[in-house]
Amino acid sequence: MNKKLSIIISVFNEEKTILNVLKSVSKLKNFYNLEIIVINDGSKDDSEGIIKQNDYLYDFFINYSKNLGKGYAIKKGLEKASGEFIIFQDADAEYDPEEIKKFIEVIERFNPDVILGSRFNYDKYTRSHNIINKFGNLILTFVFNLLFNTTFTDIYCCYLCFRKELLEIHKIKSTGFEQQAEILSRVIKKGNYFYEVPVNYNGRSIKEGKKIRFYHIIPVFIKIISERLKN
Repeated sequence: MNKKLSIIISVFNEEKTILNVLKSVSKLKNFYNLEIIVINDGSKDDSEGIIKQNDYLYDFFINYSKNLGKGYAIKKGLEKASGEFIIFQDADAEYDPEEIKKFIEVIERFNPDVILGSRFNYDKYTRSHNIINKFGNLILTFVFNLLFNTTFTDIYCCYLCFRKELLEIHKIKSTGFEQQAEILSRVIKKGNYFYEVPVNYNGRSIKEGKKIRFYHIIPVFIKIISERLKN
């Protein structure tokens, strides 16, 4: 039996893309043992209605009437997940769920502890995006690699896949964008076998709905440093 993979999808105001994302993720069940968990983080558009009307496309739905932050939603998804491995999928269609097949291949071939996607070592295409955001990511990635003795190229790619047993979910504190740095730091500390796979990226602009901003680098940087200093 294949190792079970839990896919966690956090949704906030993504009525234009969530249905296609769910359809694409659901198709992966045709060849692998998957669990799909969707969390609506207080969307004000029709995301909630679309998700509820298509409940055959996922296994679990967690719904919040108030926006509590992506990190909060992700933590609730992690608490629900029963897979041996976890991976995150954004609901905005910047990343094609077909990319998850690459992570599945690594899981089956190498039994890894952590797999990260990389938009910079991309497979076929990447959309040119904000140079300031790219510089910020490069700085964070460099600092992370230096402190944790790794060689990743893109620590803030959406696709972070890891062995669930490496993370003490109840100890996660972050509720913002810095949560990925917290999770990655903790699973790297406990793991030994780390991989990276190239992924394609069709990034959005702020006008198109992109939520992360350059100033988010500050709490992420602080989180990386604080996690490295912990025992």
